[in-house]
Amino acid sequence: MKRAAAAPESYTPRVSELDEARKRFLEYEPRDLFYRVASELIELALTDKTSITVAEALAVLLQTWNAPYYQFCPFTVQHFAHIEALLQKHLDDALRFRSRGIESVSESDLPIVERLFNVFEQVLGPVGAAKSLHLLAL
Repeated sequence: MKRAAAAPESYTPRVSELDEARKRFLEYEPRDLFYRVASELIELALTDKTSITVAEALAVLLQTWNAPYYQFCPFTVQHFAHIEALLQKHLDDALRFRSRGIESVSESDLPIVERLFNVFEQVLGPVGAAKSLHLLAL
């Protein structure tokens, strides 16, 4: 009988290593531009400094960072309407986590996060739900 491999020892990278990894990521991942634009658009939409809606800002990110999902679930007018309805119903709950550090999350937050992820996943798939909630919580 084969023995399971031992788990590798935990390693905490140094700041310089993280900086180098981010630099390499940006060299190989041009879609970071879309992430930054969508992040800024969401901030502008939330503060009424643009005519772009939060749903439209999310759509920018979803169609660029989650393109494989839309090969099987086309981004239609109806799909966009589902995103708008999702945000109309759940945006306030999602924004409760905006600008909070992960260290501030408590056990009492878990049911809210799970519920939000589940309803977003029904409309956007698991990757789209994670990316959307991340943008809303920035």
